[in-house]
Amino acid sequence: MSTHLCLLQSQNSAPKAPSHNLSNLAEPQQLPGPHKPSSRFDPKCNSDEKKGFGFGLIHIGSNHQIDSARDHKVDEFGADVEKIYRILRRLHSRVPKLELALQESGVVVRSGLTERVLNRCGDAGNLAYRFFIWAAKQPGYRHSYDVYRVMIRTLGKMRQFGAVWALIEEMRKENPRFITPDLFVVLMRRFASARMVKKAIQVLDEMPKYGCEPDEHAFGCLLDALCKNGSVKDAASLFEDMRTRFTPTIKHFTSLLYGWCREGKLMEAKFVLVKMREAGFEPDIVVYNNLLTGYAVEGKMADAYDLLKEMRRKGCHPNATSYTILIQALCSTEKTDEAMRVFSDMQACGCDADVVTYTTIVSGLCKWRKIDKAYELLDTMLQRGHAPNQTTYLHILLAHEKKEQLEECMELVKEMKKIGCSPDLSIYNTLIRLACKLGEVEEGVRLWSEMEVSGLSPGVDSFTVMIHGFLEQACLVEACDYFKEMVVRGLVSAPQYGTLKDLLNSLLRAEKLELAKDVWSCITTTQGQGCELNVYAWTIWIHALFSNGHVKEACSYCLEMMDADLMPEPATFAKLMKGLRKLYNRQIAAEVTEKVRKMAADRQVTFKMYKRRGERDLKEKAKANKDGRKRRARRRQWGLGRSRADI
Repeated sequence: MSTHLCLLQSQNSAPKAPSHNLSNLAEPQQLPGPHKPSSRFDPKCNSDEKKGFGFGLIHIGSNHQIDSARDHKVDEFGADVEKIYRILRRLHSRVPKLELALQESGVVVRSGLTERVLNRCGDAGNLAYRFFIWAAKQPGYRHSYDVYRVMIRTLGKMRQFGAVWALIEEMRKENPRFITPDLFVVLMRRFASARMVKKAIQVLDEMPKYGCEPDEHAFGCLLDALCKNGSVKDAASLFEDMRTRFTPTIKHFTSLLYGWCREGKLMEAKFVLVKMREAGFEPDIVVYNNLLTGYAVEGKMADAYDLLKEMRRKGCHPNATSYTILIQALCSTEKTDEAMRVFSDMQACGCDADVVTYTTIVSGLCKWRKIDKAYELLDTMLQRGHAPNQTTYLHILLAHEKKEQLEECMELVKEMKKIGCSPDLSIYNTLIRLACKLGEVEEGVRLWSEMEVSGLSPGVDSFTVMIHGFLEQACLVEACDYFKEMVVRGLVSAPQYGTLKDLLNSLLRAEKLELAKDVWSCITTTQGQGCELNVYAWTIWIHALFSNGHVKEACSYCLEMMDADLMPEPATFAKLMKGLRKLYNRQIAAEVTEKVRKMAADRQVTFKMYKRRGERDLKEKAKANKDGRKRRARRRQWGLGRSRADI
């Protein structure tokens, strides 16, 4: 149910929250469905008068000259941006050659170009940072505020927070006028998204050191960031602590209300509502929509309908977001007919559906194998002047992917291009994943090239899809190449260690020990460039070696890990000792034990307790694996392994 919560903080009541975020609508991974002929699409159904979408063929008549001027500006930089991006992709790991190639490219670094190049690099922070450093050295050029802001955002995505602070310090020395509260808000949001709550709060305290006094807006952005990233308890505590320092605003209360409703904590949400009224603020449409979401999360649809009636009585008429929240809640529980009734009531009340509403219904129909109706609704959207966006098409593509219908997916993409809706990364990822799954690896590579040529920069998800696609088809060398490319672009951090684990285990099972060592070497040599080499990463590598019979190598890397002042987990130590006993290798066992004993003493942990915990963890893990196998066997026996949508 939490997938629809991004729809809430719209209508300018929460700091910098978009009206609708379609990226999290309705669990797309489980969308099955048959295919319908593509003849139902008609590009002529598109409306040129519909405002606010900007999908290629759709223009606002009065703004045609503005669009033309913008396109001309884009073309002014386009060729140079692509030339630089190709150089960065080819030579980013060889700095001297990279700088020479950039110098000889003939491209003049100028205002506007640097920002475009950084944005073109997308999540590939290393590429962006290489160009950022080189551009700063060019005569007659100085970074603008926008360039610094983009670079800070990119480094924050890479979780290179030390580099971010260093960059802010550099700005204070060279361009103090560029230090604005907005930069610190970007940093707060990055810390919050990484669930580093204390660090996010510390940013607020650091602002005065750089000449920026935090105000209610900055504090509101911090609360908003914490609430949107699952730290509403910390946000509520901070709000109470800071009430005397920052005067509460309706945005502060709205952020807290959003956070509690997102977690389905209605009692806490109602308490915030009481406090808000005591502070002299009356609920607005965003507050009511948050409460609607809280009821939807808890499955209390009767209360949600009552709240809708109360809104009308109090003169706060429900908007498209209000109805969309109810529709999505119904669609998620297979009540698509009731969702369509709510949709009809919405129109009868004079509330126009927007693209988010249509996309929500399309998603629900596809999820419950009603793809015929999804296509009919797509026709209705076009006829009524609503331009489907990438997310609308994505849900239908995912339905076809569930049925392994690659040709239908490709045909649908052609049709969306006809109405001026260009595929985004999510759509390309879906196509590549399906192509690789069906053994069409060459088609997957072609789609990858098409994606980059179209101006999209592959992110973590794209690389992960490609690597897993190669692994499924036993193309191990290609999987390694893409993984190493992902590493050197700065896209590997702790959340991507699952891909590392799959890759290393696949290589070692195929007896490609040297290839696995090459992958690990790539990670160790790029440490500090976005790739965080922590205990978990070492554990993955050591366990992969051990599980595939390379006990001595596992011990060797364990010693190397301890040389880096990282203590192995108790289960890792217990596993290595067990393997060494089988090999009767007392010398290595004694060396590993001595180092672990010393590190335990340094950390004020008794070695006996550490050893006992490791043995216990091994037993518990073995029991959990055994119970899991029995449970899966029972599910297969009774046919419970299928989802309701597949039955």
